[in-house]
Order: sequence, then C-alpha cells, then structure tokens
Amino acid sequence: MVHKLLRNSIEFFLFMRLDEEIQKRRTFAIISHPDAGKTTLTEKFLLFGGAIQTAGAVKSNKIRKEATSDFMEIERQRGISVATSVMCFEYEGKNVNILDTPGHKDFAEDTYRTLTAVDSVILVVDCVKGVEEQTERLMEVCRMRNTPVIIFINKMDREGKNPFDLLDELEEKLKIKVRPLSWPISQGINFKGVYNLYNNNLNLFEESKTKISDNYIKLDNIFNKEIENYLDPKFIPQLREDVELIEEVYDNLDVDKYLEGKIAPVFFGSALNNFGVQELLETFLLIAPQPQARDAMERTVNADENKFSGFVFKIHANLDPNHRDRIAFLRICSGKFERNTFYYHTRLNKKLRFSSPVMFMARDKNLVEEGFPGDVIGLYDTGQFKIGDTLTEGEQLNFKGIPSFSPELFREVINMDAFKSKQLDKGVRQLTDEGLAQLFIQQFGNRKIIGTVGELQFDVIKFRLEHEYGAKCNFASLNYYKACWITCDDNKVLQKFIQVKSHYIANDKDDNLVFFAENEWALKMAQQGYPEITFHFTSEFKTEKTLNAEFAEV
Repeated sequence: MVHKLLRNSIEFFLFMRLDEEIQKRRTFAIISHPDAGKTTLTEKFLLFGGAIQTAGAVKSNKIRKEATSDFMEIERQRGISVATSVMCFEYEGKNVNILDTPGHKDFAEDTYRTLTAVDSVILVVDCVKGVEEQTERLMEVCRMRNTPVIIFINKMDREGKNPFDLLDELEEKLKIKVRPLSWPISQGINFKGVYNLYNNNLNLFEESKTKISDNYIKLDNIFNKEIENYLDPKFIPQLREDVELIEEVYDNLDVDKYLEGKIAPVFFGSALNNFGVQELLETFLLIAPQPQARDAMERTVNADENKFSGFVFKIHANLDPNHRDRIAFLRICSGKFERNTFYYHTRLNKKLRFSSPVMFMARDKNLVEEGFPGDVIGLYDTGQFKIGDTLTEGEQLNFKGIPSFSPELFREVINMDAFKSKQLDKGVRQLTDEGLAQLFIQQFGNRKIIGTVGELQFDVIKFRLEHEYGAKCNFASLNYYKACWITCDDNKVLQKFIQVKSHYIANDKDDNLVFFAENEWALKMAQQGYPEITFHFTSEFKTEKTLNAEFAEV
C-alpha cells in the first residue's frame, strides 16, 4: 500500500510538472511574403526577450549586418531566408519557440512542413504592398489546419495603403475575419505611433533600430483630454473617428474564435524601429495557444500524455560548417524528452539514444537535458532520420505531415570535377534529405536528376555543394512536365512499362519508381495505355487518400 501511494504521488507530481511546463510554452512560426519584415520582426522578439543585445539590421550606407536568424552563408550574402531557423527565448515567464520561415515562394515546401510543427502563426504584411500572392498561399495552409493567426502590418513609418483598405484586403484575400487591436496614428513621414485598443495605451513613435520603446501613456479611453498633452492636436480628431468606426464595424475579439482560426487580431507598427512589437508580443503570449494535440495516422496524441513522442519536420546539414554536422529538428508532441534516454524510431524499428540534444538561438546551440511539448530540439544525425520520422517510448506512431509534390523544374546534375565525385554524391543526397529539393536517379549511368519548385533552389544547391562539400557542378535542363510515382499489383505489367519507358523511368532517393512525363498528353497516354498502373502525384502515396482529403479545400 505504501509503495502504491508513493508511486501515485510521484506520478501526480510528474503530471503537474508536465502540465506546468506545457502551459508555459508557445511555439509559433513567423510567415510572410519576401521583404515584408519577417526576419526583422523575429530579431526584435529576441531583443525584447533579452536573447540578443543588438538588432541584426542597422542603417549605415545601406550596409546590413547579417540577421541573427539567417545562419547560412548564402542567406547572409543575398539577404534572404532560404531555410527555416529555430530560436527560443523566455519572456514574462513564458518559454517562446520561434520558427522563422523562408518567405521566397521557391522554398514554400520548407514553410509548409514547418507549419505542421507549430501551434500558431504570426503573419507579417507590408503596409506598402499589402497582401501578396505568397501570403495567400501560406494562409491556405494555415486555414487547412485551422491554425490561429495574428497579423502584424509592418512598415507604418513608410507611405502605404490606407489602414482600413488593408483590413478589407486582408478579409477579402485571406478569407478570414479580422479585428484590429492597435491602430496607427497617421503613417509614413507623419507616423506618430499607435493606440492600443486592447488596453487603451498610447504608444508614441520614436525612430530607433536598437532601443526598446517605453514611451507608453495609459488612458481611460480615447476621449480622455489628457491625450492632448502628448499628441499633436491635428491628429486627435482622426484617431478618435477611426477608433469609433472600428468599434462599430468590427466585432470584439473572441479569443475562442481566434483559437479556432476564424478571426485574426491585427497589430500595426514598424519592426525595424522596434515599434508596435511589444504590444504584439505581449498580446500573443496572453491569447496564443499552448502546445496542442497532434494527429498521427493511428490516433490523436494529446500534449499532456505522460509518454514522450515527437516528429522530425526538418533536417539541416552543415549548420556549423566547421564540424560538418547534420541535425534533425524534432518537435516534441507529448511527454518529456530526456538526454541519454533510448527512444523508439518507428520507421527503422530500432531504439536510438541521444547524448547531445540541443536547443537553438539561431546559429548558437545549447546542450539541453530535457524538453517538453512545444519545444524544438536538434538531434545530431548520422543519416538515420528522414523528414516525417517519429520517435516514441515504444508505441508505433506516425505523425501526419505535408507530402512532397511533383516538382515543377527538372535538371540533370553535371559533375565539374571527376576527383570530387564522392563529395558531390554525398552533398546532393544530404541536401535533398533536408527537403531542399527532390532527387531522382536513373540507373543507366547513375544519372542524377534534381527536381525543384523554383529556379532559386538550384542556385542554393550549387552554392552549398561548392562551399560546404567542395564539389562543383552545373545543371542541364530537362524538358519534363511532371514526375509521377508509379505502383502496380501486376509485376509483369509494371516490368513491361519500365522496359518500354526506360528513358523516362527513375528511382527517388527511397528507391520508389518514378515516371517522367514530357507533357500532359504523354501522361494521359501512359495512363490510358496502362490502366493497371497507378500514377501518384505525391511522394507519400501510401497514405495519399488521407492526405488528399486534407488538401481538398486548398
């Protein structure tokens, strides 16, 4: 009886500890169209959290210091993010995990995968350009999973669109209701600050790249005459009129509807000048969801379950070029992760132990002893992980993710240095394992074909092969329309098809058969000529019906 009571007490203590840690965590992605200010906003969050002392962007004859979250050399050279980076910090008792995603459409699949690993999203919109095509595509993925979204309208210190027009555009193009929680006082050269509708604060604008704004004035309401002591009288009537209109036209914020992904709170500011960021961050921490349940193929996994589970959503080689390391990014879904503990790799059906798990502060890595739901942990990988792999304490689980689709562009890899063949082969395989592109191999001549969504990916691959693996290559264009994964219950029919179409057959990196169709007509003829063969348009064809159902609305 004593042992049973002791065991129950220990289990209750562990449950309370787990519940406490879950409530402290917020894991979210920052998404946007390129150049909207996503990476700058990420850095300002880190600045507010004390994780960094100076911002990464400074104005000095257009010289831009490297952004804290852009750790790859090509990112620092081009000033763009081409890979998701992971950062964590503490703020007002909360453990915040930020996933800063690529904005460029050529790297959309990396962003899509990242969205499977977060519980909410902050969407950054440029007030000058408004809602752009990539913004709409990203919101489609958020809506598909009913991911809660907060919108930050950036660059209010520039001449841009009317704030009310921006709100209409958000609702029309993103198909989501919005509710402003802060409101700009003019904009561009006359930008004076924001009025916080959530707590009746007046925040006056000061242009500063490094200083945290603390110029707050608490008001009972917008009609308090005290506002005349702080704001030029010529801006006050318009501000009051705008606030009255907002209260009449827009519903009050319903936090439950926000958590269901049905309404998006909106904030205005200037990330570059640290302005409007604190209101955004503090409201986010107040209303954003704690780690949520995750769907596996087998069942739904709740965050407060005692047993550990997690999945790999990203793999990155050469995070530190000096050590040629390869790290798998694992999102913890349930239970507690502990260093030097054996966990079950469900795909490989084997147990693995991790002696050096790390958490990230951009390029800096810190060894961690334990992790909880919502945390993103880096596991040093010797080639045993693929994107989507699941770790558990023994249960056979496979968390659902977003599949890879047929690429839009195809290039043959041409080796420019015969003495570097091994380095080239290793580099191509590792970079495609990261999900940067897809690799197909044709048996005759061991021909390597890379498929991507956009041209920029080829530039990144070429750059990284040379600078990280010492291998130089060129790419020869291939006139293919689509890559289809093929399966057939009748092996004789399949072998006949392979023989007839041998010049258009390859294997992906997992040895699945792939057919390259030169055009839409050729694909149609192949389907009609071989009705016994199934042509799949995603790489995860074993669960394609389930996944297609999820994408039906997109």
